[in-house]
Amino acid sequence: MSLLVQSDLPGLKLLHRGKVRDVYALDSSHLLIVATDRLSAFDVVLPDAIPGKGELLTQLSNFWFAYTASLVPNHLTGIDVSSVLPVGVDAGLYARRSVVARRLRPIPIEAVARGYLAGSGWRDYQASGQISGIALPRGLRLAERLPDAIFTPSTKAAAGSHDEAIDFDTVVTLIGSDLAKQVRDATLSLYRHAAEHAARCGILIADTKFEFGLDDAGQLLVMDEMLTPDSSRFWPADEYRVGINPPSFDKQFVRDFLETLDWNKRAPGPHIPADVIERTRAKYEEALRRLTG
Repeated sequence: MSLLVQSDLPGLKLLHRGKVRDVYALDSSHLLIVATDRLSAFDVVLPDAIPGKGELLTQLSNFWFAYTASLVPNHLTGIDVSSVLPVGVDAGLYARRSVVARRLRPIPIEAVARGYLAGSGWRDYQASGQISGIALPRGLRLAERLPDAIFTPSTKAAAGSHDEAIDFDTVVTLIGSDLAKQVRDATLSLYRHAAEHAARCGILIADTKFEFGLDDAGQLLVMDEMLTPDSSRFWPADEYRVGINPPSFDKQFVRDFLETLDWNKRAPGPHIPADVIERTRAKYEEALRRLTG
């Protein structure tokens, strides 16, 4: 697979360089979104990349966008990436890691769906018996499946900061009641539909986050990435046990390595050994293979 740490597209206006994605303006209605191979952990971009990671993320997102298009429209245009690249740019380097997307007005929250008790949701439940203001049954254990999927939104933190859980009433205050209900319903519909497919592939989707935006007509669309190991907690069904954190198809190898270091989780990040990078890449690849065939 190709390696791209930072995109370089002369003549196109760079709007944003995120932890993984570089976003360029094509015109007033379209964007070019490039998923690089940059690797981040604990909100810090690390000095080493994972070859092909951007391709894997983009191909998996594109699969999910197509699979769920009948439920919620999305930002994809179907325009061939090679047709918008500047002259002289290697199209082969960008074709599988990039999409031409509709330019939308982003909804200023992270739309999170949870089907299992893990991560920050588990910590919140231990502290209060609630997640995002939703009271849950007493006595639930780590990684336990919830009675039904729940909508647990969070803030969209600035780079270097952490998202914070908010309740539904706060979402209503931020974006209005009607739009809040649309986002909640779309989030849960997408999660349930995807979780059913993933379960047939031997993967449990413990939780995931979506990004939404509005077009000029006020229609809600799902955008950015979708149901990838970067935005979701995927567990292998055959290794799932209540009471323990199952292994996941994401950057856990990287996080586990970093936890062994004397590092304050601030930039600059440390270098990652080649074997940790390779095992992480293999997990991303396995998730793509299982979910898309």
